[in-house]
Amino acid sequence: MQERLSLDFEKPILELEKKISDMRDFAAGANIDMNGEIISIQTKMNKLREEIFSSLTRWQKVQLSRHPRRPHSSDYIELMTADYMELHGDRCFADDKALVGGFAKIDGKPVLIIGQQKGRDTKQKLYRNFGMMHPEGYRKALRLFRLAEKFEKPIVILIDTPGAFPGIGAEERGQAEAIAKNIREMSVLKVPIIIIIIGEGASGGALGLGIGDRIYMLEYSWYSVISPEGCAAILWRDAAMAPQAAEALKLTSEDLLELGIVDKIIKEPPGGAHNDYKEMAGNLKKEIIETLTELEKVPVDELLQKRLEKFRGMGVYREQEE
Repeated sequence: MQERLSLDFEKPILELEKKISDMRDFAAGANIDMNGEIISIQTKMNKLREEIFSSLTRWQKVQLSRHPRRPHSSDYIELMTADYMELHGDRCFADDKALVGGFAKIDGKPVLIIGQQKGRDTKQKLYRNFGMMHPEGYRKALRLFRLAEKFEKPIVILIDTPGAFPGIGAEERGQAEAIAKNIREMSVLKVPIIIIIIGEGASGGALGLGIGDRIYMLEYSWYSVISPEGCAAILWRDAAMAPQAAEALKLTSEDLLELGIVDKIIKEPPGGAHNDYKEMAGNLKKEIIETLTELEKVPVDELLQKRLEKFRGMGVYREQEE
């Protein structure tokens, strides 16, 4: 069995997986029946996985969201859609490779689907800028949103970014303005919008694509105004304090559902989305179809009103008389 990239808390599970694989190879080579022993170890492995994943810390869930084998936007697009036609460029400056998107069909239903793309190996990560969009990426997204509105097609957005790119060039070309404009324009787009955080949802990098009628999170994703490392560097001047920062930020899907920021958690396969791309894509596709069927019945004026009320209702405040 080829060695797989893994996180520390996954290693006991992978050791049992390797043991099962070795036993199967041995049984096949020696022509003996070891099904009983294999089933016993599989049962033990499933129980161990359930124990480990039922008690993950917030920091461990952040690590899962960054898993080197976790599905990316392009994986979901490939598995969920048909007739996908990618569109490029913002018609102003460049084509941002950290964002992919175009028109496609999900179960025969035409949609605009876009997603942030990180890249898997070093070459791809550099090409995709680690999923960190420049201003032209947000302007490219807005151009596609307007096309979807023109042709009356719903929008599906997959969010997975460590943040908007903080480089000098991005700032010179109006990074903050591009994000702010997207937030404003997305709030009044006259088509249904579904937002799904599939991995990392960091800061304005995520919020610049994050205004919609439904916001869903995968079970082991996170969504926050800042990354745990960034928070730790500011509060303690030490990025090694990231686990403590993750606990304080309350950035997991369970936290945000409880706070009313997101509408639903989409369950992942046992051990995380990276263990079964097809099952995860199937779960995602099912939720998208059900939600689009629901949203498309809502009149446009009511859809926009509910969208505005959704975001205006977030947060808690208190008034105090002087």
